[in-house]
Amino acid sequence: MKLSRRFPLNALRVFETVARLENFTRAAEELGMTQTAVSYQIKLLEDFLGDTVFLRKPRALQLTETGKHLLPKVSEAFDLLGEAVQTTRHSVEETLEIHSPPTFAAQWLSPHLHIFKALHPQIEVRLLRQLDNNDHHSSADITICISAGPSDGLISHPLFRLNYAPMLSPQLAESVGGIRQPSDFLKLPWITDTRDWWHEWFETTQIDSKQIRHTSLNALGALDLEARAAMSGHGVAMLSPFLFREDLASGRLLQPFDLCVGDGKTYWLVYQPARRNAPKIKAFHAWIQQALARDLEMQGKTVETPPAA
Repeated sequence: MKLSRRFPLNALRVFETVARLENFTRAAEELGMTQTAVSYQIKLLEDFLGDTVFLRKPRALQLTETGKHLLPKVSEAFDLLGEAVQTTRHSVEETLEIHSPPTFAAQWLSPHLHIFKALHPQIEVRLLRQLDNNDHHSSADITICISAGPSDGLISHPLFRLNYAPMLSPQLAESVGGIRQPSDFLKLPWITDTRDWWHEWFETTQIDSKQIRHTSLNALGALDLEARAAMSGHGVAMLSPFLFREDLASGRLLQPFDLCVGDGKTYWLVYQPARRNAPKIKAFHAWIQQALARDLEMQGKTVETPPAA
């Protein structure tokens, strides 16, 4: 039989409590057990050891030599277990692990996290870029994900929806004499695959998207990679003015037209139901809602406030 099935851990816990309190009745009260159950656990331990651990006298309870030899090591072991649990619990309570889509992590969340940490210096933040939008890792306290609706089996809070517009490098625009009207985009290669929901933008501007020529670059929808390619002059990309506002302000990217379209998807903050009352999650949720609200208000039509879940 395996040791894990035979080792009398519960009996050792009862033994340590009885020896410390020197009384079966008080031990039963502390452990939330009946005195009969306490006596039974001591018997199991003695059967396992093949010797008695207590001398039961009318007015006193004494350890036998076997009990005296056993007690220090058992007490030390439970102290170590208690310390390990407390250390782990402290680590879980004070470390907030966040998984986020790469672009949102790099363009917004990472640059803003110092504000959250200043407000909550006791919370250590671990930010991981999540490539698989459907992979809600159990190790994550919070996941930022993008989807049309809330995630099944998880607590989901809607954060915002992005709108998008064609962007390119100023140098690429100059190479064709500038982008003065939407049809000028037909002169340039496109990085973003325009066969998706971007048709709304082309229809509104009366451009035949079938005439768009595409680059051989395939970033698989990763906005940060498409933005870097656009800034390097490889072509036009459909990007979010909200996420790339610093690149627009610095002149690394050019947005020739104000018209933006959305993809109908929402950025969600999600976590396991068991973590709903964790103070660190409540603190982060409250902070990110306020921080985003301020930024979104300044961005106007480039973002949308999603309906409540």
